[in-house]
Amino acid sequence: MELLTNLYLLLFLSFAMCRGQRSSCDRCDPRLACNCSHAGYALVPRVTDCALTFDLSFNDIAVVTGGDLTGHEKLLILILHRNRLSEIHPSAFDSLWSLERLDLSDNQLTAINRRWFSKLGALQELNLLLNPYSCLGTRPVLQRLVRLRRLMFGGPALEELRRGDLSGVSQLEELTVQANNLRRYESGALADVWPLGRVTLSLHGPFLTNIALASDVIGDVSYPETPIILKDLHLNQSVQPFREMASRRVRKITFCNLSVSDKGIVDFLEAVDGEPITSLFMDGVTLIGEGRWEKASLTDHKNIDEFFLRNVVVLNVFQFSSLLQLGFLLQYPRKVSIINSQVFVMPCATTYLLLNLQYLDLSDNLLTDLTLTETLCNGDGTLKDLRVLNVSGNALKSLSTVSGLVTDLSKLTHLDVSRNGFISMPGDCSWPSTLRYLNISWAKLTTISPCLPETLEVLDLSNNDLKAFILILPSLRELHLSGNKLLSLPPGWMFPNLQTLTIQSNTLNMFTHSDLQAYRRLQDLWAGQNKFVCSCDFVYFLQSAIKGGEDVHLSDGEDAYVCDSPLYLQGEPAGRVRLSVVVCRRVLFVSVSCVVALIIGVLVCVLLWRLHAFWYLRMMWAWLKAKRSSRRRQPREELLSYDAFVSYSERDASWVENFLVPELEEPRENDGDSLNPRPLTLCLHKRDFLPGHWIVDNIMSAMERSRRTVFILSENFVQSEWCRYELDFSHFQLFDGETGSDAAILILLEPLSKDDIPKRFCKLRKLMSSTTYLEWPREEERSGEFWRKVRNALRDEEEEEEG
Repeated sequence: MELLTNLYLLLFLSFAMCRGQRSSCDRCDPRLACNCSHAGYALVPRVTDCALTFDLSFNDIAVVTGGDLTGHEKLLILILHRNRLSEIHPSAFDSLWSLERLDLSDNQLTAINRRWFSKLGALQELNLLLNPYSCLGTRPVLQRLVRLRRLMFGGPALEELRRGDLSGVSQLEELTVQANNLRRYESGALADVWPLGRVTLSLHGPFLTNIALASDVIGDVSYPETPIILKDLHLNQSVQPFREMASRRVRKITFCNLSVSDKGIVDFLEAVDGEPITSLFMDGVTLIGEGRWEKASLTDHKNIDEFFLRNVVVLNVFQFSSLLQLGFLLQYPRKVSIINSQVFVMPCATTYLLLNLQYLDLSDNLLTDLTLTETLCNGDGTLKDLRVLNVSGNALKSLSTVSGLVTDLSKLTHLDVSRNGFISMPGDCSWPSTLRYLNISWAKLTTISPCLPETLEVLDLSNNDLKAFILILPSLRELHLSGNKLLSLPPGWMFPNLQTLTIQSNTLNMFTHSDLQAYRRLQDLWAGQNKFVCSCDFVYFLQSAIKGGEDVHLSDGEDAYVCDSPLYLQGEPAGRVRLSVVVCRRVLFVSVSCVVALIIGVLVCVLLWRLHAFWYLRMMWAWLKAKRSSRRRQPREELLSYDAFVSYSERDASWVENFLVPELEEPRENDGDSLNPRPLTLCLHKRDFLPGHWIVDNIMSAMERSRRTVFILSENFVQSEWCRYELDFSHFQLFDGETGSDAAILILLEPLSKDDIPKRFCKLRKLMSSTTYLEWPREEERSGEFWRKVRNALRDEEEEEEG
């Protein structure tokens, strides 16, 4: 057999390798929980070695090899539920030293190998349910699981349980055994486990075919403090197993998925007559018969403290007689729950039987305002000891009717009327002074009123249509308003003792530090899942609160606070948003930007001034303007009217008028030349500029109509503003193609270096370095030679033009 098994494993591995290599699963969250379920994996995928939880449920994995889980020494939880597992290598789990929970349920394991668990010393929970093995193995398979606390095993094929199968398991908090087809049970097989917490047994088959076997199983796990849950039973057969259970003084019994007749119930009550059963739970009950309880009327069940019935279906309900005959049973319990059982009324006469009732749960039934009135006996205070009443999930419409019915319940502290059809709240209501907890959630209320009692400590109005909550409740400690349409937090001063506020899934845009300061004792706030506007103030406040900077704790975590606007932040957790200074400090940013821009502007202006950029721009504009106007005129040769334009300072006018003009414009005797020198025509601004014209136009016109420009350079010249203009335009003219670089004649009236000329006139400074200039002699005997040089310089250009 072992040879065939190994051969099958080898063939399957070869097939798997042909299909491809193991894939990777990258669905791991920050808590190192890797959820790889429902992914169609045929082989165990690779995940990080640091994973703490590895969920592989609902896949197609058939084999776990020896190396699939190697390296996962830190893994705490491994879930392989609902795969096609038929083979697990003996050493597959050897590296999982830290594993605390292993789920192999709902697979195709036909045998349990003790080697699987030999290295799992830390295992606390093991689930082997719904696998087709018939027994737990030939040798104890759980012997080394000394820390095991929760064990689930069995399935449709389990046929045998032997003494020693659970050897090594000393105590369990929870034991689940599914043995609907159990045929052989060795007495004591489950008896060695002690202490034993909750036990769940599915023994449908043995109860039908082998009552003795069922009695043995139940007897081995029956202890006074161990709750027993029996599933999938037909309680119409022998009640011997319950006598065994009663003899062990079991106190808590639960039936799940129970089919029973009135006779079966009577037999059960007789079997446990006088025993200390305190709690009887029935979930998923199908009841048949006519409701004949007379035979059990003399039994003693004064120890029963709680009845719990849920999902009860009564076949042929109209054939059932009144429950009044159960008075012997109903007078004792303090807690009665009848949930989702289509109860539309409990007659007042039956209510009178509940003498010790303190807790009544009739939720998810068919009660109306009228039938509740009958159930509570018109509010006459019959249930004088009732402390908790739950009528949620019924068909109640009038809150005023409910309040009137419970007014005389002088010990009532908790009232749950949620999931009913309340549309409005009356202006005034009467409540018992002892009421502390009120739940009116999942209704259709649009407003609230002073109907709510001031004695409340816990109020739940979740999932209504409230748009505001303004009501003083001085004793309130918890307020639940999630799922409404509130635009802001309720005023905190109205609830001086409020400690917990839930206001999730409303239409809140934001809340601030001052809003929370109004709640003097608030400790826990649940305000996520709203449509938050992530303004700078809100984001800063929220992030401060998340970091513990506020007295109030955001209990639902930072991921619940998501931005709805602005659009570019939509869907982003507000706790992780980073807003720029431009957005959050707009006024400061604009102010600083303006100051910086002003400083930069000043610096640029200073730099441009130092580089004479303004001068260049100004001269360029003037020059372009003059050039545009000059193009409309005649050619330059036809415009020449002067031999030279004289540029000088007004302070040097006496030298120009007394020396320069007479010497050049008046006729002279022959100085040795073959021809008598022709008088020259000079352009002087004082004499020849046209009045009424712009000074710049006059300067440009004079230069264009003169062959040469004579600059009378002196200290006065450098300081003269108009001389600067003339120098400026002469500078531009030097770059003009119509004149050459020798169009300017420099005459120095006094010693003057090129450094005395402004640096921006780089061309003139260069001319002074490269061109010979004329200096006015201090000695009178050298003046003749000076004037001859001047006339020659002026005539050279004239001769070139004539040539």
